[in-house]
Amino acid sequence: MKHTLSVLVDNEPGVLARIAGLFSRRGFNIDSLAVGRTEDSKYSRMTIVVDGETHSLEQVMKQLHKLVNVLKINDLDPRETVGRELVLIKVNAPPATRAQIIEIVDIFRANIVDVAKNTLTIEVTGDTNKVHAIEEMLRPYGVKELARTGKIALARGLKSE
Repeated sequence: MKHTLSVLVDNEPGVLARIAGLFSRRGFNIDSLAVGRTEDSKYSRMTIVVDGETHSLEQVMKQLHKLVNVLKINDLDPRETVGRELVLIKVNAPPATRAQIIEIVDIFRANIVDVAKNTLTIEVTGDTNKVHAIEEMLRPYGVKELARTGKIALARGLKSE
């Protein structure tokens, strides 16, 4: 089962390496990892997506709590979470198929961020299903390059809830 963890940490060098190392030592493969500063530059939020049993994950979370730089950990409930990914997709777009690709981009409310002679670079923001769906729609045209951010997520509602 996939779990999305929101981990609030001190914004200091080495914190990411210690946390990733803890997952590695416990045999967890991190599916997605995104890190960035929060509204307060002293802290960073790590969004970690892992696949694992709840019991094993609870053990890792207990060990994470013991790390000095970890302030708060939440295993986000998918029904109570707002999550997004960003992907850049460079796709073959010769004149003969360019209009079809632009139509797909419009349907998914994505953006074309670069136009070249035979390629388009498309920016897509949305939940994992949307990102996967546009990827599959563009694949027949020939995906040249693809870069994904990984999932970022926050619990719904007020911060103090």
